[in-house]
Amino acid sequence: MKKYFAECIGTFVLTFLGCGTAMFLGCNTPAGVVGTAIAFGLTVVAMAYTIGGISGCHINPAITFGVALSGRMKWGEAIGYWIGQLVGAIVAGALLLLVSKVVAAPDLTGGLGTNGVANAGGVGGALLVEFIATFIFVLVVLGTTDAKKGAGNLAGLAIGLTLILVHLVCINLTGTSVNPARSIGPALFAGGEALKVVWVFILAPMVGGAFAALVWKALAK
Repeated sequence: MKKYFAECIGTFVLTFLGCGTAMFLGCNTPAGVVGTAIAFGLTVVAMAYTIGGISGCHINPAITFGVALSGRMKWGEAIGYWIGQLVGAIVAGALLLLVSKVVAAPDLTGGLGTNGVANAGGVGGALLVEFIATFIFVLVVLGTTDAKKGAGNLAGLAIGLTLILVHLVCINLTGTSVNPARSIGPALFAGGEALKVVWVFILAPMVGGAFAALVWKALAK
């Protein structure tokens, strides 16, 4: 249970701080894009060195899927991780909505930092962008955390920096998900179009994570 609780806390922090930065800094200027990207990346670094020794700090269902497919964890444990991650993200989404109602600062994203498909040319473009981005991100996670070929204590830093890079490319296309939990939590409370297309940000990251697992298994042989 301790691992699942750690994943819940970690995913909460990632969603609240990452999406919160997008909401109140905005993503319609270069400074906003860079600031939001850094917020997501630094949060992963912070959580990696906080709960990494407890749960491995997946805080992302796509990463857990890749890890399970790689044979590094049992599927029953993966389900516990997914539940913890979803609960954490949903709590974060609820608190983001509460904060947006209480503080004077406007939500510059207009939707709690949710993801969208319009700027990617529609569903097809968003699926492609999110698949590629998640594949790259999860491949880095699997490689840097590999017991024999990984980066050891530097893994958290490498993963966080990669998430920054992924966000820099994708924020103006999809808002950058690469994490189904991070997308589901805010979308449940934003509703509307964000909730209508949230399936894109579940499917594409999970498939991208699965493909990364297959590629890493081939590379690691």
